[in-house]
Amino acid sequence: MDNNNLKKNIPNGKKGNNKNFSPLIWVYLGLVAGIMFLLLGPNFSAAPQPITWPELKNMLENREIAKIVLVNREYAEITLKPEAFNKPKYSYLKLNYHLSESGPHFKYVITSPDVFYRRLEEAQKDIPEDERVYFQNETRQSYWKDILNTVFFLAMLLLLWGFMFRRVGGGGGIFSMGKSKAKLFEGNQIPVTFKDVAGLDEPKQEVQEIVNFLKNPSKYTRLGGKIPKGVLLIGPPGTGKTLLARAVAGEAQVPFFSLSGSDFVEMFVGVGASRVRDLFAQAKAKAPCIVFIDEIDAIGRSRSTRISFSSNDERENTLNALLTEMDGFEPNQGVIVMGATNRPEILDKALLRAGRFDRQIFLELPNQNERAEIFKVHTRNLRLCRDIDFMSLSKQTPGFSGADIANACNEAALIAARKNKDCIDMDDFIDAIDKIVGGLEKKSKIISPEEKRRVAFHEAGHATVSWMIKYGQPLIKVSIVPRGRSLGAAWYLPDERSLFTESQFKDEICSLLGGRAAEEIIFGEVSSGAMNDLERATKRAYSMVAFLGMSKKLPNLSFFDSSGQADYTFQKPYSEKTAEIIDQEVKQIVNEQYERAKKILMENEEKFRQLAELLRQKEVIFTDDVERILGKRPFSQEQKEVIEHIITHKKKGTDQADSPVIGEPDKGSETDRNESTEENT
Repeated sequence: MDNNNLKKNIPNGKKGNNKNFSPLIWVYLGLVAGIMFLLLGPNFSAAPQPITWPELKNMLENREIAKIVLVNREYAEITLKPEAFNKPKYSYLKLNYHLSESGPHFKYVITSPDVFYRRLEEAQKDIPEDERVYFQNETRQSYWKDILNTVFFLAMLLLLWGFMFRRVGGGGGIFSMGKSKAKLFEGNQIPVTFKDVAGLDEPKQEVQEIVNFLKNPSKYTRLGGKIPKGVLLIGPPGTGKTLLARAVAGEAQVPFFSLSGSDFVEMFVGVGASRVRDLFAQAKAKAPCIVFIDEIDAIGRSRSTRISFSSNDERENTLNALLTEMDGFEPNQGVIVMGATNRPEILDKALLRAGRFDRQIFLELPNQNERAEIFKVHTRNLRLCRDIDFMSLSKQTPGFSGADIANACNEAALIAARKNKDCIDMDDFIDAIDKIVGGLEKKSKIISPEEKRRVAFHEAGHATVSWMIKYGQPLIKVSIVPRGRSLGAAWYLPDERSLFTESQFKDEICSLLGGRAAEEIIFGEVSSGAMNDLERATKRAYSMVAFLGMSKKLPNLSFFDSSGQADYTFQKPYSEKTAEIIDQEVKQIVNEQYERAKKILMENEEKFRQLAELLRQKEVIFTDDVERILGKRPFSQEQKEVIEHIITHKKKGTDQADSPVIGEPDKGSETDRNESTEENT
């Protein structure tokens, strides 16, 4: 990025944060420097010179000492006799240190008064007792030093206290703790518009009314209509909630306050509520304007489910202040609040009622056409080859969010640069999708021949069962090359469904259990490689019985809590007897599908073994290899085109073993990706 672009991206044209120090800071620094100079600086008055014990012993033996004073039992001050002080050997005391004849002249640090006394006795044993010199005890107290120490301590305490409150208050000191941390954008500071947002046609139409109202409010007010006071953006992570809010600000060209829900919460009680009041005070002064609170669930969590052991909950006070400002006793005019969250079930009901967040806009994962548009947006600044087919990439990435697609485009650019290419082609995009979903290929991972054979039969079992059942997902390729956390996987192209039938659920469970069934048939025992398969199959079965009412003993019953309240209770919504029935039904469903998978494999054992041996030799096999052994399977025309496109690009000029593709376990029917992984580790 050049300097001109850098200046454009900085608000108000500033080149950086050039805030000057507060004058109070300079006072603190000067005070500390002065005290340190007084305590540790040079001593301008004449001071006794330190000596060692041999020197002191020599003075005692020569009878040159007039007096020894033991100060605070820490050190001894030695004063010479006048005739000794005037000797030439002590002339340096006058010339260099300006010591007077009255002394003291020397200083000797002692360790113990008793030891010092014994040394004096021993050094003067040959001297008559009436001429010996002994020390005198003296206690001294330096009031000036104590005062300096006290002042120094208080200065350091004030400096630390001021620094802490400056950090807490966002740089404005103790009086700015309750000030809002929202960033204000005005004019053309936000270059994002609706043209930069792809795949959100319906949500853009919803928020377009807000933009039109801010630009031309008389069009709505003349008919008596009122614009919603609050708009809540709800959707999974990565679907573009924050991007849509930035586009609204860029389109409306009105003051836009942006902050996160966590900016309200501090360790001091009352700060969050104070910041809410200050935020709306600033917003009303700039009205009409937009206030955007990202991750609003940080302060909008339901009060009925919050477990608090304190008498004063900071988050609850902040939420109460927000509720009052949005629709309280005083009318809130000209301020539109936009919030974003991916956890709407935990928000307080008072926050979601009409009059506060009147409109709730749901942002879902993009469909096939929307993904193609998102690919076009994120590849604007990339150097692409001419063979890029965005619709084909969209078909290969069902369940991808906008953030996933942006990551895929960036990874494709990095892969192309790593290969020293002049442009990004389809192979780079396919490799990027493989890397995002499955992880980095582990070429250095060492697998024994026995493990490799077991993995081959495991993956062949998945492929055979999914190929033979009615609702099995279309198979693209099978790999036993380690990548990410998996030793091997089967790559599928699932349909983008909104509804799932009981038969489709059971076929999915049967396909998941095909790997373990294959291990039991071939090796007579199972391994730990099917842990991920068992986890996913069990979750699917529990969803069928406990949530979807797809069981014989508990039909038409659902214990699913869409409000999220059950997460904060210690009691299940069903009895212990019902829990036993749920466990029995889940066990029956899983066992039935496991026996079904074993039956399918045994009926096609010869073909299944051929497929496993081919996979063990080639490590990666594609749909045409499976079709040649297991026979033809009906595919839709669209699925045929995608599969043929992927196989063509993966086989063209590349070694199959160098491009293994695996996937990530799906997280549910709404976020099914184009890969499905069966872990073997």
